[in-house]
Amino acid sequence: MKILFFIIFLFFVRSVESQERKIIEIKKAGSFDKNEDLNPGANILKKNDDTRVHLFHEGMNIYSDYALFFKQKNSFKATGNVVVKQGDSITLISKILDYNGNDRKIIAKGNVDFSNKETNLKTEILYHDRNKKEFFFEDWGVIKDSLTTISSEEGKYFQNESKYKFQKNVLIENPDYTIDSDELDYYTKTEHAFFYGPTKIIGKDYKIYCEKGFYDTVDKKGFFNKNSRIHYDKRIIEGDSLTFDDKKKFALGIDNIIITDTINNTIIKGNYAEVFKSLDSAMITKKSYAIKVIDKDSLFIKADSLFAIGPPNERKIKGRFNVKIFKNNMSGRSDKILIDEKSGITKLLRNKLSSRQTQIMTEKEITKINPIIWIANNQMTGDEIHITRDLKTNNLDSLKILNNAFVIEKDTLGQNNFNQIKGITLLGKFLNNNLNKVQLIQNTQMVYYLYDDQTKKLIGIDKAICSSIVMDIKNNAIREITFYTDPEGEVSPEKDLDENLKILNGFDWRINEKINDKSKIFDN
Repeated sequence: MKILFFIIFLFFVRSVESQERKIIEIKKAGSFDKNEDLNPGANILKKNDDTRVHLFHEGMNIYSDYALFFKQKNSFKATGNVVVKQGDSITLISKILDYNGNDRKIIAKGNVDFSNKETNLKTEILYHDRNKKEFFFEDWGVIKDSLTTISSEEGKYFQNESKYKFQKNVLIENPDYTIDSDELDYYTKTEHAFFYGPTKIIGKDYKIYCEKGFYDTVDKKGFFNKNSRIHYDKRIIEGDSLTFDDKKKFALGIDNIIITDTINNTIIKGNYAEVFKSLDSAMITKKSYAIKVIDKDSLFIKADSLFAIGPPNERKIKGRFNVKIFKNNMSGRSDKILIDEKSGITKLLRNKLSSRQTQIMTEKEITKINPIIWIANNQMTGDEIHITRDLKTNNLDSLKILNNAFVIEKDTLGQNNFNQIKGITLLGKFLNNNLNKVQLIQNTQMVYYLYDDQTKKLIGIDKAICSSIVMDIKNNAIREITFYTDPEGEVSPEKDLDENLKILNGFDWRINEKINDKSKIFDN
């Protein structure tokens, strides 16, 4: 009884398996044959002049010149101009094709040509799992659509997602760009590419590098978020997250942004940036600052917002709000800054005063908000400060302060004594990047503390007015003063002068604002 039950059960299981496992059908063949010695268990199918071998299995038609069909194994091996058709969307051509109808897996070999509605793939060996609807190759493949060619060492195609996964030496070639990557996913319907390793994108006027990102190959725009950089219009843009749109000629960066101007030796950093190639402009905010290389030193410029505008040889850098600059032996502050690469002039500017402010503000109140620079221990203020560099040597060349020019030097021998000179305009000259000579012009006034060269005791305070004053500076300190055009003045003992006579109108010692280190430019 148990034996009978087992036989019935075994027959039932095999019957279910045979129903689930559909047998490969022989539709046509030019001839049928068998040779158990050479091909045991195989039906030998051949073409003739009119008929090719035609096999069918679960919606798949297979045509060939020759086939060995193993009915018991439900498999075959086809050779000679093998063509596979699945519906109206997939065609597979090869020299040899092995197929197992039980696990529905194909191995195609020799000049393999696979096509669907979107792309065409050529390789030497292609594996196809019909259950998973996946194709893959391991020894180079080339994929083409209407304009794009993709080659890689390894690749897999996911039929349900219309997606290729490429690995090792991936190269996408298009008339408008090339992409070189270690690993990427490519969606054939949308033509979108996702990168998962070192990748280079080269367009007609841009280069992009990233290690993770996305690129829309149709609209030429992308998003890159690991070790990303864009070489764009003589600028290099780097950041944690970069967005790029070639059609709009636009790039956006967020967090740890670095924009390098390779023509003008300028670096701009911040946490948010917008670059407009068609307008030759860039805007950087959020802890933004610029570094301008001058000789072997660098000028650091900080502003709440920085703008780089114009073509490389005529580029201007503009900074707005809470501007600070720092360079060895020089620092400064202003409301606005303008750097003109063509002329080599850097301007520190004050926000424009209203007519009401002009009427009611005192000289000291104006001095307090005017642009300011410190060169060593010398404080200089004025309505506008212009610093010019030599375009050939890139060294500092000259200094100009327009309107309300005021120079203060703290006396090193006295406790709270300040040498002061003011005028309408200040002109300065640099030598080896150090201030060498200063001239104040028109309505000039001076307060200067005189000491005995030997004893270093205070002789008196020299107060003078004239049309022009020239100061020779050595080692960042005033060493000699020359008066021009009818000078008037006298030297008075310190005890004979009231405190208010020891300072010129508009005096404001702003030492607390001085920047002594580049790391302090972000301090308030």
